[in-house]
Amino acid sequence: MTTPPEPIRPAATIVLWRPAASGFEVLMGQRGHAAAFMPSKYVFPGGGVDAADATDALPGLTAECAHRLTMNCPADAPSPGTLATAALRELTEETGLALPDPAPGTLRFMFRAITPPGRSRRFDARFFLASAANAAGETETFSDTLTELSHLHWIGLSAARALDLPFITEVVLAEASAILNGHPQPGVPFFDNSGPIPTFRRL
Repeated sequence: MTTPPEPIRPAATIVLWRPAASGFEVLMGQRGHAAAFMPSKYVFPGGGVDAADATDALPGLTAECAHRLTMNCPADAPSPGTLATAALRELTEETGLALPDPAPGTLRFMFRAITPPGRSRRFDARFFLASAANAAGETETFSDTLTELSHLHWIGLSAARALDLPFITEVVLAEASAILNGHPQPGVPFFDNSGPIPTFRRL
C-alpha cells in the first residue's frame, strides 16, 4: 500500500526586528527537543493557520503585499488577511508580544516556502517582517508568553547564523538582512516544494 502524502498546512511567521548597536537584532526561540517538527531548532515565532483566524480585513498589510499573498496559491488558500491574523496571533502566543491595530505596512510579506515531501509535517509558510518599535508587552523577559518556544531572545543577524537553524531559516535570515540593510527585493522569494520538482519562484 502507498502511504498518502502528508497534507500541506498553511502557516504564518513573523520575523520581528529591532535596531541594535551591531546593526539589527531579530527575535528567535528554540523548539522543544521532543517536537514532531524541527525539534531543538531555533526558529521565528509562527505556526499553522487556525479556522478562527479567518478574516477579510487586511491587518498590517499594504495592497501590494496582499496581492502577492494571493499569487501561486491553491483555490482553498487562506485570504491575505487570514495569514496576517495568524502571524499576529502566533507572535502573541509564542512571545507574549502584540502589534496592536497594525497600520498598513506594519507587516511586510518577505518570504514563502513549502516544506519538501518526506517531512513529519508540511507547511506552506509565509514570513512577515515587522518592526518591534510598536510592540506591546514585555520585550526582554517575555513573561506573558504561552510559548512552545524556549530560550526566547534577541540576537544579531550575523550571530543568529551560528545557531542550530533549519535550512530555510538561514535563507530567511539572509533575506531579512538584505532588506533591513536597504537592498531592493526583486519580488518575494518562494521555495515551492508542492510538486515533484522543487521550484524557485519570485512573487
